[in-house]
Amino acid sequence: MRPETLVGDHTIYACVMGSRAFGLATEGSDTDRRGVFLAPTPLFWRFEKPPTHVEGPAEEQFSWELERFCGLALRANPNILECLHSPLVEYADATGRELLSLREAFLSRRVHETFTRYAHGQRRKLDADVRAHGAPRWKHAMHLLRLLTSARDLLRTGILTIDVGEDRESLLAVKRGEVSWPEVESRMTRLAEEGSEAARRSPLPEEPDRRRVEDFLVRTRRASALQPDPYDEVVQGVVRGGGVGQG
Repeated sequence: MRPETLVGDHTIYACVMGSRAFGLATEGSDTDRRGVFLAPTPLFWRFEKPPTHVEGPAEEQFSWELERFCGLALRANPNILECLHSPLVEYADATGRELLSLREAFLSRRVHETFTRYAHGQRRKLDADVRAHGAPRWKHAMHLLRLLTSARDLLRTGILTIDVGEDRESLLAVKRGEVSWPEVESRMTRLAEEGSEAARRSPLPEEPDRRRVEDFLVRTRRASALQPDPYDEVVQGVVRGGGVGQG
């Protein structure tokens, strides 16, 4: 089965991410689409397994197979968790809606480590830009401030909100280069410290609810296994069309 067919015919959840989901879109902003597809269970019974992710077929589109998506979410991958909390949901079937109902099962205090590690990587890149060019890439600085704020608030409240709300204008001022780099650095340091403090008394559990997520995945795979085998349908179509030789 072609990768684009998996996305086109088996997507269970699709949303818009990036600046539009964060409330930071401006004129000319891209529309980044993310999704989750459920590869039919019989495809896993063959030597060639279905892909764990598919890029495209549209521009700025990326999708994960359900099991890969759940595994990354249980490890508190920032991009995956934010995808689950997008305010711009474009599609969700019954399985996708159940996935969304499990959002809190993926959240745990692990987010402090994963969000912080990601933030440190981005900060090193910004520092390298400053050393090389005298200024950071301001758009990246804006998004790092957004991420640090989101992580801090998640640890404080147990709720992940990715729309920046009232912070929109102050963040866009950073993107436009209207805020000095020392001021941006100061904000980043303060947010990181506040995030560490919030992690020590966060309402989030120590670990995600792996058993609940696994139960969902097993039930979903079992239901898919009861559906017609897509590979057999392809073979039968070739036979009817005379595409299989007799010798």
